[in-house]
Amino acid sequence: MDLKQSIYVRKLGRKSYLPVWQAMQRFTDQRDKLTADEIWFVEHDAVFTQGQAGKSEHLLAPADIPVIQVDRGGQVTYHGPGQLVAYLLIDIKRKGLGVRQLVNAIENSIVELMQDYDVEASPRADAPGVYVNGAKLCSLGLRIRRGCSFHGLALNVSMDLEPYSRINPCGLEGIAITQTADLGGAKSLSEIEPLLLTKLMNNLKYSEQMSTDQREQSSLNHFPFEELTSSA
Repeated sequence: MDLKQSIYVRKLGRKSYLPVWQAMQRFTDQRDKLTADEIWFVEHDAVFTQGQAGKSEHLLAPADIPVIQVDRGGQVTYHGPGQLVAYLLIDIKRKGLGVRQLVNAIENSIVELMQDYDVEASPRADAPGVYVNGAKLCSLGLRIRRGCSFHGLALNVSMDLEPYSRINPCGLEGIAITQTADLGGAKSLSEIEPLLLTKLMNNLKYSEQMSTDQREQSSLNHFPFEELTSSA
């Protein structure tokens, strides 16, 4: 098994944010050169997350939605039902990726995904993420620690977009927000998740999705994932 070419995928379903974030941190701190890379797909309960450089003025009126200060880059963003989040836990040193290459691979995956629905999407040089006609479709925020990435992307699929009016998303005042369901694209997470996985694997140069048995052969194979996220 070539760890540089293989990736393990976890499908978490719907979870609250905090336990999953804490599990990401713990996984990244405990992994070593023999630990397999992973992608975690999840749908979160409603939450605003504020990046390390986040400014309070971008939190306009969070009201009943909790705000969590986190360790990724970027400003404030929203996660909630109907949004597909993909966390990328990658040993970028082993993979031979720079941070800019990783960001490009993620953004290109979303662009190619939308091309399959005949929707023209593109990144912006001044603001990470992917946009359609100036409206933000996908947010992106990463943290690199010990040569490994965590956090990832949040793709709006079919959700209530009202909470975005309570913030300046990613610090962009007045930015419009869109989602795949409103663009003639996927209307469910179950439809778009396998398509996104294929694009991510292609752009990140993974040729194989690792089986659970193969995952057991790598280090950190007894990581207490279910225990850490059971309260989610």
